[in-house]
Amino acid sequence: MEGIEGKLFRPMALTVMFALAGSLALSLTLMPVLAGLGLRRGRAHRDNRLVRALKWAYRPVLRGALRWRWAVVAAALLVLGNAAYLATRLGSEFVPRLLEGSLVINTVRLAGVSVDESVRYGLQLERILREKFPDEIERVWTRTGSAEVATDPMGIELSDVFLTLKPREAWRRAATQDELVERMAAELSGMPGMRIVFTQPIEMRINEMIAGVRSDVGVKLYGDDFEVLREQARAIESVLRAIPGAADVVVEQLTGQPVLEIVVDRDAIARHGIPAAEVLETVEALGGRRAGSLQEGERRFAVALRLEDRYRGDADAVGRIPVVAANGQRLPLASLAAIRTVEGPSTINREWGKRRVVIQANVRGRDLGSFVAEAREAIASKVSLPPGYFVRFGGQFEHYERARDRLFIVVPMALALILVLLYVTYGRVLDAVRVFTGVPFAAVGGIVALWLRDLPFSISAGVGFVALAGVSVLGDMVLVSTIRQLLARGMALRDAVLHAAETRLRPVLMTALVASLGFVPMALNTGIGAEVQRPLATVVIGGVISSTLLTLVVLPVLYTLLGPAKPSSEPEGSAPDARAGGGAKPPSGSEGSGWTPGDEE
Repeated sequence: MEGIEGKLFRPMALTVMFALAGSLALSLTLMPVLAGLGLRRGRAHRDNRLVRALKWAYRPVLRGALRWRWAVVAAALLVLGNAAYLATRLGSEFVPRLLEGSLVINTVRLAGVSVDESVRYGLQLERILREKFPDEIERVWTRTGSAEVATDPMGIELSDVFLTLKPREAWRRAATQDELVERMAAELSGMPGMRIVFTQPIEMRINEMIAGVRSDVGVKLYGDDFEVLREQARAIESVLRAIPGAADVVVEQLTGQPVLEIVVDRDAIARHGIPAAEVLETVEALGGRRAGSLQEGERRFAVALRLEDRYRGDADAVGRIPVVAANGQRLPLASLAAIRTVEGPSTINREWGKRRVVIQANVRGRDLGSFVAEAREAIASKVSLPPGYFVRFGGQFEHYERARDRLFIVVPMALALILVLLYVTYGRVLDAVRVFTGVPFAAVGGIVALWLRDLPFSISAGVGFVALAGVSVLGDMVLVSTIRQLLARGMALRDAVLHAAETRLRPVLMTALVASLGFVPMALNTGIGAEVQRPLATVVIGGVISSTLLTLVVLPVLYTLLGPAKPSSEPEGSAPDARAGGGAKPPSGSEGSGWTPGDEE
């Protein structure tokens, strides 16, 4: 994994790998010593009451499954088909939104607003929020424009209002953060001349650094003509506002910056015999003209000349700037040029050699993937872009697509490695495939668990499916290894399946419990960071449950349908994992004599 998802899940993957390596080393060294010291010689194994009750309930289920084998197979295939359809209805997102315990309100006012007005507006926002939400807000402060270390260039018309929230138990006006955001947006909606976007500090910075977009979704419109970009951006904005789940839909500030426009009057300068270059040099002096350089040691500094500030205050002052004609006459600039204040672009962004405008939107109440799919369809059908103009989607969805493409490589590789290891273990393709059937049935449980908990598919859930692929075959290996051992001893196929399924019930259930109970705290956690862990744990728990049902019901049926018709000719003990059978051996003469599992007891 790479990018954000790699930073999130690589530590977990390394932890699991190191833990398994340590467990393997202890299993091969310390555990035999402890077994030799702690186990008593000659003491017979006896099931406790719980295990005996589980076996009593499991026997009729197993016999019924073997009696109606094709019905069980058909039901299993039907479950797989329904799960595949349900997977298409889950929705998708990059990673679940982390609740950071703080909010950021990005405010956008008219370009050209003064610093004093920005500060006054920020104080007014702070006052309203503190009065309306005293039980929810602990601290609030506002940053306007760019900081001294300008890592984030912003105009003075842009402000970020930072809110530190109190613990959730103290809230009175909202039960969730999404509900609190909606109520805050409603309180601030009546303030004129301002657009607001709600996000979180860490989330905002990550989105800005990686995608250049502060919100969940950014529709990037590319083109050449600025006016066409502005017109089409407004059309896309109206389309996004009509999509369910869209919130904080805004177009980045394009215009509103007051610009002093000076156009030379050709007739006037011709009457007075003044060259146009003379007038333009005077205009250039408003911003400063380089006159030379100053050297201090090895350092050089440019020296510029600029008109006095009293000539640069407004259009009237600029109009009074004298221009000297060839005859020595001093004429005001207003008599030689048209001077007016117009509205110009506040920001011009470029990307891939094209001018770019971003229409931003947050998504609330639905998953990100379905929102983007609907937005793409709506823009394609309702917005007619001129030739040379096109849109691209950025923001978190951009990360999701990259991570999803990487999973398309990672998941097949993981499954292939598991299948290879199974083949190395058993030496037979058919046995390896039988055990591998636990993987798709485990995916069924993971999909159903996500659907029951109303969680969309995310990269966190995808990592859970990768981990589940390895966990899901453990119970199957226990059962198949025992069946192979009994067949190697000469037992009939049906009897071997019945005996192995019953005698290995407890190891199979213990394997499932150990694999799933460790994820229960992650699935139920509500602390900071739990949002990322919850889908992963949900997938593993649900998948282990469905995989266990497969191991106990469907796998015995598959073995009787696809297993060898005659007892194996392999010598006893030659089957891999001879310990899996626990040394259980049916009484002599059991083959074909009416022996059934449980007669030994």
